[in-house]
Amino acid sequence: MKQRIVALLIVLVSVLGCFPISAFANAAEPPALIVILKDAPQDAAISIVSAGAAKAGLKSEVAWETYYVFYNRDMGSSNEIILKVSGNGMEYEQIIGKQHLNAYTSVITLDLAAQTIEAGKLLTRSILLVTLRLFLTLAIEGIIFFLFGFRNKKSWRVFLIMNLVTQGILNIVLDGATPLAYYLIFNLIFMEAVIFLAEIFGVLVLIKEHGEFRRVSFALVANTASLILGGYWIMNLPV
Repeated sequence: MKQRIVALLIVLVSVLGCFPISAFANAAEPPALIVILKDAPQDAAISIVSAGAAKAGLKSEVAWETYYVFYNRDMGSSNEIILKVSGNGMEYEQIIGKQHLNAYTSVITLDLAAQTIEAGKLLTRSILLVTLRLFLTLAIEGIIFFLFGFRNKKSWRVFLIMNLVTQGILNIVLDGATPLAYYLIFNLIFMEAVIFLAEIFGVLVLIKEHGEFRRVSFALVANTASLILGGYWIMNLPV
């Protein structure tokens, strides 16, 4: 039995080894400011006003969210910048002070209708996305848990508590990253590997239903599914 578990761990390491993690010394310049536009209208546009000229931000859309990205070359050396915001038949200028520009990549949320800004991501947005990702993960892993033949109520309680803790921590960590941070896929691979080892321990120690091989096999299949789906959600849903 122990030999089978070791074999499964070797398979996991081999799978993780198939994902190349590369570092690019001359990669593209990272964003200096990301503006999350709340409830963006179709004709929304944001640009930086500098020396009487406007430099349009790079627009990006992920699912239902719209972002505008600005780089250091666009922002100049001033302690504050002026954004020209338009959409829904209105146009106005929004000052972004140095208190909002104090990070390597600063993030603000702009409400065009109310003409207000907030530092970082909205709490309601974070709660929604963490809850959505957590619910989808629990649903997928729950189906796999059921298909592996687990029916005991105690086994399900352990499964739910274990996944609420591990996946909850994972999604809160992901929420702390900046939007459009595509490197997160590599963070996800590492964190899912750690979660897999933690859940191996959990299913072996806390779940007694079925044999060790079936419990470990469930953990491998469930976390592989979470890794694949997590990568898809990172690339296709807001972070």
